[in-house]
Amino acid sequence: MLYLTLETMEININCDLGEKSKHHSNKYDPDLLEIVNSANVACGYHAGDDESMNQVVQISSSSNFKKKWC
Repeated sequence: MLYLTLETMEININCDLGEKSKHHSNKYDPDLLEIVNSANVACGYHAGDDESMNQVVQISSSSNFKKKWC
């Protein structure tokens, strides 16, 4: 007898958010949160500032985005 086993695969779509700078806008961060599975929020070291990081946290807490703090 031949048995077939089907395995499911999950793909994680990840995005870096809250990285506003003079060269990069974060105006699409809310739209990106709607389509990604996970997101990395800037920590302000090389990109982002208090305002942009807080915006991402506010947007993610008001949406159905799953939170996993690492």
